[in-house]
Amino acid sequence: MATILRNLSYRYQWLYDSISRTAALAVGGEDRFRTLPIADLPISPETRVLDLCCGSGQATQYLVRRSQHVTGLDASPKSIERAKANVPEADYVEAFAQDLPFEDERFDLVHTSAALHEMEPEILNRIVWEVFRVLKPGGVFAIADFHKPTNLLFWPGLAAFFWLFETETAWKLLHTDLSGLLSAVGFGRCDRQLYAGGSLQVVRGWK
Repeated sequence: MATILRNLSYRYQWLYDSISRTAALAVGGEDRFRTLPIADLPISPETRVLDLCCGSGQATQYLVRRSQHVTGLDASPKSIERAKANVPEADYVEAFAQDLPFEDERFDLVHTSAALHEMEPEILNRIVWEVFRVLKPGGVFAIADFHKPTNLLFWPGLAAFFWLFETETAWKLLHTDLSGLLSAVGFGRCDRQLYAGGSLQVVRGWK
């Protein structure tokens, strides 16, 4: 069940953006948070990028700085409308992440930030399969999302954030091995790095 604050944050972009910027302080600010999954990846102007669950374009704006072929996808018409206004350099598609309307092996990079925690486990598994399908051989799936804190000092803040803004699916993600899930689908190499006392994970899988 979604909380009142969660509904308000999605209704008003200024509130969502304020929450995102505040949460990103734990890793050094929003710029660093948005670029952590892609910081050292070889992205050129010709790299074909899919920003999965792009929301209002918060991460898309960083992707278009490095690639001229960025597609943002989201299931929310309101989010797509906002993303088009915020980052007009990208193309946009309204669709569900578990049913991608793209041909096989289309993208070099699929990126998603703070979105997978909103998915039920069975939907999450379908999304990973779909991402694997649309990635070219050698392509990368780059993920930034919540993780069970390894530093106990970060538990109160994360728990309060979940209670105020998230649903039960966020708690389920804390018990999900994303690297293992990617490996099971067929990604040949996976790595994971933890930040903010372990409360944020960056997972990347190579097809």
